[in-house]
Amino acid sequence: MVVSGRGVPAACRIRSRKAVYVNISQLRTFLAVVDCGSFSEAAKALGISQPAVTMQIQSLEADLGVTLIDRSYRRVDLTEAGAVLEPYARRSTAEVQAARDELAALSGEVTGALAIAASSTPGSYVVPRVLGSFAAAYPAVDVVLTSHDTAGVVDAVESGRAHVGVCGAIVKGAKVVFEPLITDEVVAICPPGSPLATGRVGLARLAEEDWVIRERGSGTRQVAEAELVAAGIDPGRLRVAAQLGTGEGVLCAIEGGLGVAMLSLLVAEKALALGTVSRVDLGDTRILRPLFTVLPKGTPTRAAMAFQSHLHVELEG
Repeated sequence: MVVSGRGVPAACRIRSRKAVYVNISQLRTFLAVVDCGSFSEAAKALGISQPAVTMQIQSLEADLGVTLIDRSYRRVDLTEAGAVLEPYARRSTAEVQAARDELAALSGEVTGALAIAASSTPGSYVVPRVLGSFAAAYPAVDVVLTSHDTAGVVDAVESGRAHVGVCGAIVKGAKVVFEPLITDEVVAICPPGSPLATGRVGLARLAEEDWVIRERGSGTRQVAEAELVAAGIDPGRLRVAAQLGTGEGVLCAIEGGLGVAMLSLLVAEKALALGTVSRVDLGDTRILRPLFTVLPKGTPTRAAMAFQSHLHVELEG
């Protein structure tokens, strides 16, 4: 029997809608493009070719019938539709990963993706040295490591873009859990042959020099500025010769004679051993800072918990 729409009350009429099927791989690729800021970087993070990323995005847009990413500029910008999809995509991929973790727990195997966000110093000098042993212990875990400043690490974990983070300072008010990992030392360095390299130098004397500093948001900078403030020195009154985005950049600038700096010993120790920079003796002043793992306030993934435990074992052993 065929029933026409005539005479059927409006409330009873059913409009046929085309079913839309979106696969989880498309959503992961979409989020990788959003998080990495480009198709090429997303391809590197996912371990696939750039044309494959483009094809996934085009397929997702075709399935949904909308344009998700504005390609009119070199940078990646979400369209209005893309901005609407993003939180749903994050929830969906998180739910699928949670299901996989639950299923893997039945067999006791740790599997799945592990996105690690690390600030500059631990991202270059701490995390990479344990990735080999972690991969050997957990071969079914796919690891992606991205670099941020401390604030960016916290934001990545807080938003769910990263499962675990490692950084050099606590961000007040952050909705994450900070766990102490190891202790790093922040040291004052100067060019070799500088008068500052001979004898003890107080922070007040050091503050008279030209400074090379890390970018705002850096954990090293936060610790250094807090020490200066404790000594009665206003960091805002320092003569800043350069502000650089990495510890390696700061180190190179000091090697080139640009000024003085406070830098992680993890970054500076090789240059100190080679004599390309000199350590400034601050007397009884010793600036120690813990490095932290950063986990979400909710239940972390099994891979994140395994990585945190592995870090402690490897670094404390």
